[in-house]
Amino acid sequence: MEALDGPFQVILINFFHFYRNYSTDSSWFTLILLTVLLLTNFTLIALAEPVTIEVWFHSGKGEEREVLDAQVKDFNAMQNEVIVKAVRLPEGSYNEQVSGAALAGDMPDLLDFDGPYVYNYAWAGYLVPLDYYVSDYLRDDFLPTIIAQGTYGGKLYALGTFDSGLAIWGNKAYLKKAGVRIPTSIKDAWNLDEFNEALKKLKALDEVEYPIDFKMNYGQGEWYTCGFSPIIQSWGADLIDRSDFQSADGVLNGPEAVEAMTWFQSLFSNGYANIQPAGDDDFYGRKTAALSFVGHWMWGPHSKELGDNLVLLPMPKFGDKAVTGMGSWCWGITSQSKHPDAAWKFLEYLINSEQILHMTNANGAVPARKSALANSELYGPNGALRVFTEQLEGGVAVTRPETPAYPTISSAFAEAVQNIVNGADVKTELDKAVQKIDQDIEDNRGYPITN
Repeated sequence: MEALDGPFQVILINFFHFYRNYSTDSSWFTLILLTVLLLTNFTLIALAEPVTIEVWFHSGKGEEREVLDAQVKDFNAMQNEVIVKAVRLPEGSYNEQVSGAALAGDMPDLLDFDGPYVYNYAWAGYLVPLDYYVSDYLRDDFLPTIIAQGTYGGKLYALGTFDSGLAIWGNKAYLKKAGVRIPTSIKDAWNLDEFNEALKKLKALDEVEYPIDFKMNYGQGEWYTCGFSPIIQSWGADLIDRSDFQSADGVLNGPEAVEAMTWFQSLFSNGYANIQPAGDDDFYGRKTAALSFVGHWMWGPHSKELGDNLVLLPMPKFGDKAVTGMGSWCWGITSQSKHPDAAWKFLEYLINSEQILHMTNANGAVPARKSALANSELYGPNGALRVFTEQLEGGVAVTRPETPAYPTISSAFAEAVQNIVNGADVKTELDKAVQKIDQDIEDNRGYPITN
């Protein structure tokens, strides 16, 4: 209880004065004292002002916004200690707005951000570690990919309510008509030859304009890195040398990466993929594409439009192994928060298993906690999206590079991909990306871990 002042102090002083001069019965004194203290405590609690925290989140897909709006409303109604003021920001310029707010000293208490930015934000001092709040039990209940994504310099800075899934969605009717084998788990994924043969067979169907949609309509940005870096990683390349995170040379522009991106380029030049699709619905709406290379977030429209003809296929082994991406939007408490305990109280609510399922049942994402996964119809043993779980738990998923240089890595790779699919020389574009990445690392003294 806080120190008493004002009328409460006067009441207690007068009470003790009365007892010293007139009381002879200690038991009555004890009873009256306890009563006064109890009433005083309840009065203080009743008069205490609730703490208001500001929460920023990105303006993502409609179902995610609707769930988060409902969670904010429910949290504010269920208790009177913390009031959440939620602010929605445009996704396209989100990182720039966060950086601007940090420089201006105007960051919120709790921040929603895409997973790969954890390392840059933590390095820049935007976030505080969450280790103080996270018990061993809670940590162990999260998917290891979520903990890996949120950790930088040995400290946990972020927790997400869901992980991502990246694989290939297929139109079962087209696959069967073309005589294409349908893999059902990561154990029987297509290899490169089978994938190429599948595209060839699907291209021959009258209903199919082009076999696979790579969501090029998403535009140059994080999708290009999230979606297409697994292709070069399957070949044995990577975005950066992960032994020390100090250079991309020989890794992003090495022979494996060149071979992978040369093949990827050929899919567009040979008419198997569309550089400029007319819209977002070639696979599930117009049904002019037989396959869609995209993530969990398309579960809603895909299942609604294709019904029983929708099938989820594991990532192919383009090279020696299958690789998929992982990680997604997550939450962190900012270093500028004046109420970190209150921010944690709301974050703790968001990451309980019930609320995780509330979100993932709406957006189709992989629940971030094992206890939530166990109760998920979509991701259980017979769930329609079980392949995503297998990839995350089966060693197929690879984190995006855990370095503050990631924003530069992502933008440089995305620019290279854009130019490559439009016909530019593969090696030249990868060399340019390496130069940008290595220069950024050099300019920042190798991004030493100071946290």
